[in-house]
Amino acid sequence: MLAAVALLTTTLDVSTAERFAQLALDCVHREYPNKIAHEMASDRDACAPRELTPAFYGCFDWHSAAHGHWLLARFARTFPSSPLAARARAVLERSITPAHIAAEVDYQRTRKNFERPYGLAWLLQLSAELHEMQSPLAATLEPLARIAVERVSAWLPKLSRPIRTGEHSQTAFALGLMMDYVRSRADKPFAALLDARAREYYLADRACPLSYEPGGQDFLLPCLAEADVMRRVLPAPEFARWLGAFMPQQAAAALVPAVVTDPTDGQLAHLDGLNLSRAWMLEGIASRLPAGQRRAPLERVAALHREAGLRAVSGQHYEGAHWLGTFAMYLATRRGL
Repeated sequence: MLAAVALLTTTLDVSTAERFAQLALDCVHREYPNKIAHEMASDRDACAPRELTPAFYGCFDWHSAAHGHWLLARFARTFPSSPLAARARAVLERSITPAHIAAEVDYQRTRKNFERPYGLAWLLQLSAELHEMQSPLAATLEPLARIAVERVSAWLPKLSRPIRTGEHSQTAFALGLMMDYVRSRADKPFAALLDARAREYYLADRACPLSYEPGGQDFLLPCLAEADVMRRVLPAPEFARWLGAFMPQQAAAALVPAVVTDPTDGQLAHLDGLNLSRAWMLEGIASRLPAGQRRAPLERVAALHREAGLRAVSGQHYEGAHWLGTFAMYLATRRGL
């Protein structure tokens, strides 16, 4: 564990990490503006966000609140001596209480489609991080994490085809985050399910239409996300063969960072996140390839996207500030690797 944390700190300087952490500190308990997206069964469902989901109500929406807490846990674990680490731990303790998690569990039980799969995948990331840092909050969060696993386990066998979109409902991205979770938690049945569904969805895919991507408000690239999942599933030699048929080297090497034309537009600002997710997916894909001709171009393109993505992470516009810090932290600490 100590070696892993030492590795993380060599890839991200503390001042940059503190800038990312501050974004989460500024929003995890900021209730408004807020976007609530749920089915209503009665007038009682028209409540303030803090009453509906008392653990995760800030950062504009539930999934951003969940992964904002992951950012704080990741930061506190990676930079425990930073002055902001104590604040991060205090925020986590304020949010993740038995009463709050019990209310979250009740809320989830009556809404089986809520935040599936994106928000649930980030919740499992938070669970994994708390367990890895040996925080007592991991046990407090566990009932909600089990709900997430149960709901995904019930859903995936019935999902006959993958969801190939560049936004929250994408299957490949969520599978990747959840594979991070099972890798740290050693949940063998859930791991087997994720592996089997990834193979069923993607193993036969060939010639991904990379030139058609991204869409104008995507923050995930379907082709790269799929390859980033399959590098987690397949042995390295098999993955290299699969990738050769799935993704033309020239198309991947020609990717250029996306440009946001209006950072005050929350949908258009998604493209800043696209640069960040492209960077870590390209790094992940390259990590499973032998050194040489195929790997080097991907690493160069990843570096371009890393630079563009990290440069855009600021607190200037809440449209990006409430979530981009998480993507930056996931990339900069090499969480997926």
